Amino acid sequence: MTSQPRDAPQFYLTSPSACPYLPGKEERKVFTHIVGRRGRELNEILTQGGFRRSQTIAYRPACDTCRACVSVRVLVDEFEPSGNLRRVLKDNADLIGSPNPNRPTSEQYSLFRRYVDTRHADGGMADMTVLDYSMMVEDSHVDTKLIEYRRRGIDSSITGKGEGNLIAVCLTDEMSDGLSMVYSFYDPDHQDRSLGTFMILDHIRRAKAMGLPYLYLGYWVDGSKKMGYKARYKPQERLLAHGWVRVD
Repeated sequence: MTSQPRDAPQFYLTSPSACPYLPGKEERKVFTHIVGRRGRELNEILTQGGFRRSQTIAYRPACDTCRACVSVRVLVDEFEPSGNLRRVLKDNADLIGSPNPNRPTSEQYSLFRRYVDTRHADGGMADMTVLDYSMMVEDSHVDTKLIEYRRRGIDSSITGKGEGNLIAVCLTDEMSDGLSMVYSFYDPDHQDRSLGTFMILDHIRRAKAMGLPYLYLGYWVDGSKKMGYKARYKPQERLLAHGWVRVD
């Protein structure tokens, strides 16, 4: 008779459900818990193997007949923004992001609610309460930060912090080989700024400044307009059946 160490991961498979990205498809996920003293190590191994983190759960698609969901990571040292992406950086040059501990605030939740109600009112997060939001932010056994974006102030070059109202937020995991963008949201009144794109570009710069080779973006889904934007950030690597493959 054999036994597993108490902190060894155990994997589970969900029942089939409707795919949120491709009409007419069903999805299944394999998942495990990220807890205990090996939480950070386990999260890195799983992320490098194509998993995503949500609170203390790591999951990845395990669909029977579809392989459209592909893990993507940007090669930050070689990334050069296109003309359109440079315009996004220019349009948001008045913003600065500052890392904070993963502690929820009422200001964050207010912005989160406005974002979800405006952009994703029919999505899975539409019914999230303030307690649900707090759990999403705090329930982590890995190195997690909240990057808060505000307008630059007189002292921002010294303090590294912005001033005024909260414009955007990204929940970000810091790993030994890169940053992983877990979830981001922003003020829907500023959608003309392309803030989702800006936060990705800012995280590419952050990872490069930290000496980290990758920015993990989660899943690119071939054929999904909602997830197709991740193909813009090249060079990148995509996790295929035989490992990470460079795409230029």
